[in-house]
Amino acid sequence: MNFLGLWTRGMTSRPNRRGMDSVAINNSAEGGRTGTGSVQYQLRQYAESTLGKASLHEAVLLPEGESLDEWIACHIVDFYNHVNMLFMSVSHHCTDETCPKMSAGEGYVYFWRDGVTYKEPTPVPANKYVRLLMKWIDSQLDDTRLFPVDLGQPFPANFRPDIAAQILKRMLRVYAHLYWHHYPQICQVGLATMLNTSFTHFTLFVTKYKLVSDTELQAVKDVIKILA
Repeated sequence: MNFLGLWTRGMTSRPNRRGMDSVAINNSAEGGRTGTGSVQYQLRQYAESTLGKASLHEAVLLPEGESLDEWIACHIVDFYNHVNMLFMSVSHHCTDETCPKMSAGEGYVYFWRDGVTYKEPTPVPANKYVRLLMKWIDSQLDDTRLFPVDLGQPFPANFRPDIAAQILKRMLRVYAHLYWHHYPQICQVGLATMLNTSFTHFTLFVTKYKLVSDTELQAVKDVIKILA
């Protein structure tokens, strides 16, 4: 049973939208994009403190005087960590047999293409799709031409419409797969509130800055309505 089925069978209270613990960033070095002395780290701390104090609608607002590209980059790192941890918590349920394709219900099937190993859209099992995606995002985040780490170094001109939008579009597909195919397992491991809060934050952010199209969001439109 997916998220919608469980909700309509008695989940009458809305998820708690405050106090979500942010997942730790993998790279905790002093320098670089995640170092404690960096602008990126300070923006992340600001975002996390806002999540605990105010509504998620306020949490997505750009801090005064800050770069929108940097704000988006920081959120990409956080959403990456959230999605990665949420999927890993139920990955043993997402096998080649249970999920032979990357899908969101019967209406949405996603193929993988990276332009290198997979030059054409290729059907792969959901677990492989997510592994390939996380590896691909890692490589994007490590590329300082795409995600600069030096103060004052500009982001590429196509950062928002191409780089960020592509990463976030593919992240959305993992959220959609979790809701459609693994929500009972998410509940069993006690991460339903985190998933709902993280996904609400994600959708508010990508719609606020027009980073994911309405067409892509159709796969989870009912979930968005319930969590609104």
